[in-house]
Amino acid sequence: DIQNTTVFGVIVAIAFCHMLNDMMQSLLPAIYPNLKANFGLSFGQIGMVTLVFQITASLLQPLVGLYADKRPTPLALPGGTLFTLAGLTVLSMAHAYPVLLIGACLIGMGSSVFHPESSRVARMASGGRHGLAQSMFQVGGNTGQALGPLAAAVVVARWGQFSLAVFALMALLSCAILWNVAVWYKAHGLARLTAASKARADQPPLPAGKAAFGIFILMVLITSKYLYLSSLSSYYTFFLIERFHLSVQADQLHLFAFLAAVAVGTMIGGPIGDRFGRKYVIWFSILGTLPFTLMLPYVSLFWTGPLTVIIGLILASAFPAIVVFAQELAPGKVGMVSGLSFGFSFGVGGLGAAALGVMADHTGIAMVYRICAFLPALGLAAALLPDIERKKG
Repeated sequence: DIQNTTVFGVIVAIAFCHMLNDMMQSLLPAIYPNLKANFGLSFGQIGMVTLVFQITASLLQPLVGLYADKRPTPLALPGGTLFTLAGLTVLSMAHAYPVLLIGACLIGMGSSVFHPESSRVARMASGGRHGLAQSMFQVGGNTGQALGPLAAAVVVARWGQFSLAVFALMALLSCAILWNVAVWYKAHGLARLTAASKARADQPPLPAGKAAFGIFILMVLITSKYLYLSSLSSYYTFFLIERFHLSVQADQLHLFAFLAAVAVGTMIGGPIGDRFGRKYVIWFSILGTLPFTLMLPYVSLFWTGPLTVIIGLILASAFPAIVVFAQELAPGKVGMVSGLSFGFSFGVGGLGAAALGVMADHTGIAMVYRICAFLPALGLAAALLPDIERKKG
């Protein structure tokens, strides 16, 4: 049966390209301490770099997804990587703050093409194991985000800003792999899409209002998750420097441990959602981090590392379940919903980074973590999600 076979080769290929894509992106926040020193930037200006990158990605993603739902474009996948290549090249040669913003903008555009289309390919290749496919796809991205700070510590810290041009070569490797994925997409993926839409025609759809409300609740949960993740991915290094006087290298290792935990949590979340129901995973994953986020601003260095690992592990398990839940609320609009989920998470992260940067300038970085500690309480909203999984038995 064309629908029920899981094509692991395709899922692994896009997961690997997701790793390369997000590693190249995560070099940007990883070199913030260097940029702050070289360009004399304030926290507010650093937040603005993140905002430009993430807003470019977030606003375009649902539009790319919506277009691809109506007119599937397999070659968009390899084409999108060229924006990332251009962005890293611009960043490597930037000598002024506005040029940094242009480089960040180009990297964001590469991301906006990659995420909705590759998330749709993961669903095509899943053979019905949607949570597993999303987890594998997303863990590629999380692994890339975790490797970014290590690459920055090993390469950029030693050879400087210009060494970013070396990482641009990874975009060419990604382009070559995604070309082959695009060939599969055209030859087999489109046939799977047609078969899936025929199978859906037999099931009564959820009322439009109920589906829209469900997606709204998922966006509230993404807001809670990504505002907190943004506080850690953008400012955790500064928090460790201010509170515990660690070196930049030691900071990057702590950031790597947190991001590696996020990768593990993402891998676990999808299959557990397939097995026990996505609603339970979403509920536990966001609300379950609350005790640990409340403790984090007050503990010693010894406990800071383990607590951030636990937070990353639990919080990350929600996102594969959220994306699949959203896709099932709006069947036939997989690209748009995937783009909205990824794009909204990027946008919230970008706006959050900018707002938290301004807050850090005025109140100090420690206060940011005391306030953000309450964000996981928004996980209570998961109780309002519609019960769509029971229909499947």
